[in-house]
Amino acid sequence: MSGLKLDISVKEENDLLFKRCIRKLLESTFVVGDKEEKLYSFISRESNRQDVSDYLRMIGFDVLVDTNVRIAMLKPHEADDEAVGLKRANVVAFTTEQYHLLLVLWEVYLENLGYSDENVVMLGDLIDKVRAYEVDVDSKKLSTAMKIFKKYDLINYDPKDKSEDAIITLYPSLQFGWDIAQFQTVSAEYMKNNQLEDDEQNADSDGPEEDVE
Repeated sequence: MSGLKLDISVKEENDLLFKRCIRKLLESTFVVGDKEEKLYSFISRESNRQDVSDYLRMIGFDVLVDTNVRIAMLKPHEADDEAVGLKRANVVAFTTEQYHLLLVLWEVYLENLGYSDENVVMLGDLIDKVRAYEVDVDSKKLSTAMKIFKKYDLINYDPKDKSEDAIITLYPSLQFGWDIAQFQTVSAEYMKNNQLEDDEQNADSDGPEEDVE
């Protein structure tokens, strides 16, 4: 009779790091090297990653380690994609407005990439970007979204500092915080709205000119 079987052996000196990695992934989805060096260094080693992966597969998850951007990410296990009763969804789920904000944050991340060791933006500059992209969020929704992004280690900041100069650290995990289907829907909606605005502006500029006497 076949069934689930778990056969891993974690060294005593690695016991605590193994448990912390599992709990961190289940709680926050990501382990970011720039934020938690010890946890990332542990899980990025092939043997440790395999142990963590084997453990997570028992509950329908797996772990992806990207050494280029130094993150580890919890993800659904591919073998369970068709399993009845297991939700086929991205581990992290956001509202449409929050996806719009993620797009803005990712744009800022890319703009800042390579200029310094840390990828950061000031709160005031971020709010200006949000307004420029016409993201429909008020201060309360923005605050809620930022707290969620911080929880999932997409960004880091001090919630008590509400000044325009407050520093927000952007992590490369931002690029993995997408449910692909919803991302495509949000992107298509955003592009459609921009196209409609461009068409309206062009129509206004191409309108009949009045005779000036």
